[in-house]
Amino acid sequence: MTDRECLELAARLARDAAVAIMAVRDAGVTVTRKHDRTPVTEADHAAEALIVRGLRAATPDIPVIAEEEIAAGRVERPGERFWLVDPLDGTREFAQGRDEFAVCIGLVAAGRPVLGAVALPATGELFLGLRGAGAWKQDATGRRPIAARRPPPEGLTVFASRHYADDPRLVRYLAGLPVARVRNAGSALKFCRVAEGVADLYPRFGRTMEWDTAGPQAVVEAAGGSVRTTDGAPLGYGKPGFANPDFVCRGLP
Repeated sequence: MTDRECLELAARLARDAAVAIMAVRDAGVTVTRKHDRTPVTEADHAAEALIVRGLRAATPDIPVIAEEEIAAGRVERPGERFWLVDPLDGTREFAQGRDEFAVCIGLVAAGRPVLGAVALPATGELFLGLRGAGAWKQDATGRRPIAARRPPPEGLTVFASRHYADDPRLVRYLAGLPVARVRNAGSALKFCRVAEGVADLYPRFGRTMEWDTAGPQAVVEAAGGSVRTTDGAPLGYGKPGFANPDFVCRGLP
């Protein structure tokens, strides 16, 4: 299967998972806790089952690393190429009735994300990125190319994590930058707004996992932006334990 075909596969599965998530939301959400005390819902499990089943059927030679399987103790060994799946990024927002949640699917090769699909179920938006080919947004009006922007003269629009809004590390990082506004939001939505040129900067201080970022990073980088650690190194994949360091997502310099 070509990378373009893999992208369309990820797009279809992200859309289908979005439908499944919204069906759970409409029926009423029940929240339980995983062993690490983070929340999980039936929507997380339903979306993940749909996605991993589709990926394994279509690309049986590519390992799938998925958040809820990891939580349950099922860990596939990453290969040269592997999928990373967060079936419901922003479970806390989803459980609270907010619209800031996402479905994230990314394909990694040689430690770098090569393509990604990110669905925002509550808004009906789908963001796609393929390294070397470009990035797109799909909604009710169709699919169109998107691109990261250069910061406007009035200053940076910054998106920051809702749950780390008062983090002193964020305050120190933004000090001295020409910031026009700061918006707090949950989930991979923040990456998407940078990729489509609505925002300029998303600094992340605090725990994230590879499945949270692989698909969104692919979209941002395909749109011309960048995702790097705070010391300037590329954010890579296949790390022991799959935990990310702090990073900065930005549009064009």
